[in-house]
Amino acid sequence: MTEPHYDVTGSGPVLLVVPGGAGHPMGLGPVTGRLAERFTVVTYDPLGLAHGRLGQPVADQRVADWSEGAYAVLEEVLAAGESAYVLGTSSGGIAALDLLARHPERLRHVVAHEPPCVTLLPDGAEQRARLIQGMREHASPEGPMAVFLAHVLGPFTSYVPAFTTSPDRLTVAAGTGSRGEVLHGTAELVAERTGAAFTEFPGGHLGALEHPVAFADRVAETMVPLDAPAAPLTA
Repeated sequence: MTEPHYDVTGSGPVLLVVPGGAGHPMGLGPVTGRLAERFTVVTYDPLGLAHGRLGQPVADQRVADWSEGAYAVLEEVLAAGESAYVLGTSSGGIAALDLLARHPERLRHVVAHEPPCVTLLPDGAEQRARLIQGMREHASPEGPMAVFLAHVLGPFTSYVPAFTTSPDRLTVAAGTGSRGEVLHGTAELVAERTGAAFTEFPGGHLGALEHPVAFADRVAETMVPLDAPAAPLTA
């Protein structure tokens, strides 16, 4: 495994952010900035795409590699005996689910936002094929998106989460704007399968980009009541 790439901002308890797509944190500045008012935000870049590796060869990705890379980041930033909050969105949400399954002892609470585990659906194979085809037809095949389409989308959408031994440490979220769509139903099914709580966040699948302040505040409201109180976010 290569040296993990990540950025740190803010202060307070550690909140690890695992972006979606190919893991490039583009566009997440506003939401991480808001979260940094309450947390030490550690933004993980699994492939180092924002750290000089964009354009270099990329192999097909494994969920386990992303989650073990996230664990390596936590080992670097956490003191002995400390634990972290985790926010994962889309493909990053899948990595967050796997991280919780592998290393629950290092995690306070995980929020997985619309993890596309579509094979859980009764017509999962068809939904997965439709999702992949739709993404490849409508997404711009350049930069991080090209990496996502070629090396992340296929293997990650085949991931099947297991029932977690720590369901009280997991919240599965979907966007209010995603109601009636396949990924909203998938998120509800992931919560049912894992025994976790289910909640809704502002916006759709890209709610963290569409409504960064409201999205960040909802993350904080989900995390903080489960542990020691923290200073409120500023208005």
